[in-house]
Amino acid sequence: MKIAVLCGGLSTERKISLSSGTRICEALRGRGHQAVLVDLFLGLEAMDPVSASKAAADPASLFEELPALVPVEFDGKEPDLQALRASRRDRNPSIFGPGVIAICRAADIVFIGLHGKYGEDGRVQAAFDMLGIRYTGSGYLGAAIAMDKLMTKQILHSYGIRMPAWHSWRSDGTDLEEIAAQTKVPCVVKTPGGGSSVGVYLINEREQLLPALRDCLRYGEEILIEEMIQGREFTCAVLEDRALPSVEIVPLTRFYDYENKYRAGATEEICPGRCSPEVEKTMGEAALAAHRCLGLRTYSRSDFIVDSEDGVWYLETNTLPGMTPTSLVPQEAAAVGISYGELCERIVNDGMRFFL
Repeated sequence: MKIAVLCGGLSTERKISLSSGTRICEALRGRGHQAVLVDLFLGLEAMDPVSASKAAADPASLFEELPALVPVEFDGKEPDLQALRASRRDRNPSIFGPGVIAICRAADIVFIGLHGKYGEDGRVQAAFDMLGIRYTGSGYLGAAIAMDKLMTKQILHSYGIRMPAWHSWRSDGTDLEEIAAQTKVPCVVKTPGGGSSVGVYLINEREQLLPALRDCLRYGEEILIEEMIQGREFTCAVLEDRALPSVEIVPLTRFYDYENKYRAGATEEICPGRCSPEVEKTMGEAALAAHRCLGLRTYSRSDFIVDSEDGVWYLETNTLPGMTPTSLVPQEAAAVGISYGELCERIVNDGMRFFL
């Protein structure tokens, strides 16, 4: 099968996406597919000159003579998106880089390996629907809703899924002291549209609150503040309408932040998680309920806190969870005998089912 693995893009999770995409592409080639790595934002400019020249003349030729894959190392830092925008030679403001649409049209299906804004938020999926391009994962509506933590909470709360209490504000920055005065500490401050724990602040002391609120506005004008639930962090994936075994997440320092998620050895991940069968069942049912209520497809991953009394608290759902060497969904799949290559192929095959 000819598969375009779409990754990179223009989000704070760009580096993680490039790492995921490279691993996915390599695995699909190992399963006999003609897989090509495509950077959503840079497009042909990210390819070697020979491959870029051939693809510009005939996009389908990329799938006959596959470009070499270059391993992507995570450096623990957020990308400089302003510099990335300035680096694109064509200066086109489109989120789709040179040649991207043509390459995706030439593929049998696009494996969406994007994370965060412009990829996990439904925009690319909506564009592909209008262009008649097949793709993996959830459709535009489910992706858009799940990307917005506030919208997700409002929907899932009506279905009785247990979650921390929350409040939200839309701020221009002039009312932050008033917001801080109305907020109980400890709490968690979040940007509603963030991913990979970017824009997440754990507030244990009141003096931490105002700086966190200011910093949160770097990502948008909406602020989400949650009750802080003390406990252990777990995650539980859904694959093809089936809950997989949970993973217990134990960061060696701080919390499960951007760096600890993706730097090898920074976090202890235990699969299946250390919990009772009853807690495991509750998490699996909640993950599956979130997946169905949000209208998601093929796979997703939901995050939870389990408190000292074995209470299960839902946090959020990821529609395009990481597929890096340290990512969680591959670990959960492996626990039930599904290899990484098989996991990628199953995602592709299930994706095709929605476009037959």
